Amino acid sequence: MKFFLDTASLKDISWAAQAGLIDGITTNPSLLAKQAGDLDPKDVLKEICSLVEGPVSAEVVAVDVEGMLKEGKELAKIADNIVVKIPMIEAGMIAVRRLAADGIKANVTLCFSSVQCLIAAKAGAAYVSPFIGRIDDVGQEGMDVIREARVIFDNYGIETEILAASIRHPRHVAEAAMIGTLGATSWYRAVRSASSTLWTVVTIVSCGSRLPTTGPVTVWSCTTSAFHRRAAAYAWARSANAAPRACSC
Repeated sequence: MKFFLDTASLKDISWAAQAGLIDGITTNPSLLAKQAGDLDPKDVLKEICSLVEGPVSAEVVAVDVEGMLKEGKELAKIADNIVVKIPMIEAGMIAVRRLAADGIKANVTLCFSSVQCLIAAKAGAAYVSPFIGRIDDVGQEGMDVIREARVIFDNYGIETEILAASIRHPRHVAEAAMIGTLGATSWYRAVRSASSTLWTVVTIVSCGSRLPTTGPVTVWSCTTSAFHRRAAAYAWARSANAAPRACSC
């Protein structure tokens, strides 16, 4: 299974690349704008493409055929590993077909049913991204869309790859892997939380190791009681910048 991180943060991408936990990137205009600041978002995309060998999805803003084609072709010029992200709308399917005819790969985003995945594949999409987290948000089972799409694609030999998108937690990653999707477009913290859980931190600390000084919890002596070490580890692991690791005592 492959991990496609849903981020434009160069810091997050660098960490994932060093850990060998990144096979591709998905971005959107909001993520790029946040990372770019006063810079040109295209420059950020160039940097991302230089850090990641796999596909990097860059999304169009237009919702009309000609607008999507124009933006898509401009994005594709940034790097060879750019994949143009197209929304699952009627005009988008025409754009996908025409981009594919020009040799430009497309990732159809905002898929909310297996039928939409099938339509996108028929239009020529290289990737489809069902938003399982958002489907869960409205009381339905997002993973059912992944399961149905996998069966349909296998039944008819469809080569379009399924990317489980809108990942909310490690369980989504596990289920997508068991179903047999190409990969999961994961929120950065979903990968971080899966790689080192709260209980990992508690166990490390209970065994006498210390937490790094960069977090909100002060490093304590290894002679501190096990109870207080567990309590502090819990508070630290739940903080926004938790990145658990042991250090030598």
